[in-house]
Amino acid sequence: METMALLDGGKMPVIGLGTSPHKGRAAAELFAAAIDSGHRLIDTAAQYGNEAAVGEALRACSVPREDVWVTTKIAGGDQGRGSTRSGLEGSLRRLGVDYVDLTLIHWPNPSVGLYRETWQELLQLQAEGKTRHVGVSNFLPEHLQQIHADTGVWPSVNQIQLNPIIARRQLCAFHREHGIVTQAWRPLGPRENLLEQVLVENIAKEVGRSEAQVVLRWALQHSLTAVAVSSQPQRNAQNLEVFDFELSTEQMTALDRLDTGERFVWDPREHEEW
Repeated sequence: METMALLDGGKMPVIGLGTSPHKGRAAAELFAAAIDSGHRLIDTAAQYGNEAAVGEALRACSVPREDVWVTTKIAGGDQGRGSTRSGLEGSLRRLGVDYVDLTLIHWPNPSVGLYRETWQELLQLQAEGKTRHVGVSNFLPEHLQQIHADTGVWPSVNQIQLNPIIARRQLCAFHREHGIVTQAWRPLGPRENLLEQVLVENIAKEVGRSEAQVVLRWALQHSLTAVAVSSQPQRNAQNLEVFDFELSTEQMTALDRLDTGERFVWDPREHEEW
């Protein structure tokens, strides 16, 4: 597993296992199998309702806890001073762990304006060792600039909706300028029918790989990280087989042309989750 350096000196696996919408015993078995097959980053959230299943997978798998990077997220209802602490401590209880490797603010939810307080409290929780790294999810430059203005600290990671059809080029450029790692959620773009694009299918045939592997390789060659999940264990294992081939310049350029701008993006100025 390759890693990417973070602003605060840590190193994060570049490919991770997403967990939404899987829940319950079947989810725990799916996640444990993925960890045993080589996944070293597992991404959950209070809002997913599956932190207990992730915790069970951590205990059931053959890999020591300290070797698995665990990401969780602060739900909208847990934002704000005091609530952020109880939100993260609730996640730790459900996961059955003493710390998580990364905590993200799930959405900015700007209508209530609590993401700024939430960021300040996350930094305190990081100092206490309850989370080793802190970041955000679905933030735009205006939100990132505000929390930096308040604290002087940029998030280590911004996890955003991103794939070749939603390339988010301006936001990624902002991240690069400030040393923020971009992590893609839903990188295989099921709602955008990304894997059924003729171009993606043709490139997969050219390189002898699956469509999903082609898309994940595209992300890596753009210095992005990604979390993806399948209900089929063999596909989760295949998602890790992306480090032993490269896409050509022509193939990368062709995939870049799939970008449709912000058409499919859930706008964080309007979309809020609690």
